[in-house]
Amino acid sequence: MTPLELAAWTWKMPRRGRGFWFSLAIDVLWPVVVLFVRLRVRGKQHVPGNGGVILAFNHLSNADTVAAVVFALMSNRVPRVLAKASLWRLPVIGWVMRSGGHIPVERGTVKASEALRPAVEALRDGECVMVFPEGTFTDDPENWPMKGKSGVARMALESRVPVVPVAEWGTQDLLPRGTFLPRLLPRKRIEVVAGAPVDLSDLYDLELTAEVLAEATRRVMAAITTMLSGIRSAEAGSQSA
Repeated sequence: MTPLELAAWTWKMPRRGRGFWFSLAIDVLWPVVVLFVRLRVRGKQHVPGNGGVILAFNHLSNADTVAAVVFALMSNRVPRVLAKASLWRLPVIGWVMRSGGHIPVERGTVKASEALRPAVEALRDGECVMVFPEGTFTDDPENWPMKGKSGVARMALESRVPVVPVAEWGTQDLLPRGTFLPRLLPRKRIEVVAGAPVDLSDLYDLELTAEVLAEATRRVMAAITTMLSGIRSAEAGSQSA
């Protein structure tokens, strides 16, 4: 998208339910996206316009959250970010997290089902919940997704809402791991591509055993990897042409 096309999305993105501080953060960061990022978004049609939905992303950089929020808003959904509870205790960031109705997860909770209960309740209430199933940046040397944690599977199977796999690429160039300031020039190309919801319906009525959760998690991560493979294959083809 050109800067003008991105700027035009300012007036199309939903504002209701964003909260003051979360909305302000979006408005502050949006000009950076417009001016310094060559953004390509595909697959918005896979995100339902209403009702509970999980957007599951791969994780490459601290810039992933910004790109993921932009994707959700461009899909006409206000996302609730599932994130570690310690963020709520930080100045400024804590205001944004509380204002946006985001969902804290207390890591180390004895029962995973209790740790994820707020997320499941939000999904049942029709919210769009954004999650990075790997739980941290991938440690794969070539930046492929690593094995996901079972939280996304538990959320999906308990709430029975669609899980839309979304791949991000290019965020690792905008804000490499271990850095605090983005590399704005030259303009970085970022792609965000969503696929069709992952079919987990055959698992809905099964007991949530470790095996069932592992299978659901495997399907979600496989779908994300497939989407990322498509992005990277196209990029490699354009570079060799």
